Amino acid sequence: MKQALVEAQKAYDANEVPVGAVIVTNNTIIARAHNLTERLHDVTAHAEMQAITAAANFLNGKYLNDCTLYVTLEPCVMCMGAIYWAQLSGIVFGAEDPKRGFQQAQLIPHPKAKVFGGVMAEESKMILQDFFRKKRA
Repeated sequence: MKQALVEAQKAYDANEVPVGAVIVTNNTIIARAHNLTERLHDVTAHAEMQAITAAANFLNGKYLNDCTLYVTLEPCVMCMGAIYWAQLSGIVFGAEDPKRGFQQAQLIPHPKAKVFGGVMAEESKMILQDFFRKKRA
C-alpha cells in the first residue's frame, strides 16, 4: 500500500485526484498507476483501470487471477467491474468511498477474490482531503 500512496502523490503533484494503485504477483509489483483523467481527458482513466491495463500487458494476458490490487481509495463501480472481469484474486484498498464506492452499490466482487479495506486508510484519506481542501480554497 505504501507504493500505491507513492502513486497517489504523483497524481496529487499532477493536479489529478490523488488515487494510486499497484498490482502485485509473487511479491513483485508488475504495475503502477495513478489517476490520469485530467491529463488524458478520459473519465475512465482511473488508477485501477490504468494498473489493470499495465498488468495485463506485462503478463501478456487479460486475466490477473494470481494478482492483488492495492489501491488507496475504495474502487468505484466502473473499476470494480474491470476488477471482476480481470479476475484479480485480491483487492486491498485504503480509504472507503461512501458516495461512489462499490460497497455503496452493493456490488459483489469475483467469488474467488479476497477484499480487504481500511489498509493505511488514514494516510489515503489525508491526501484526498488535502487535495480537495486546496481545490476549494
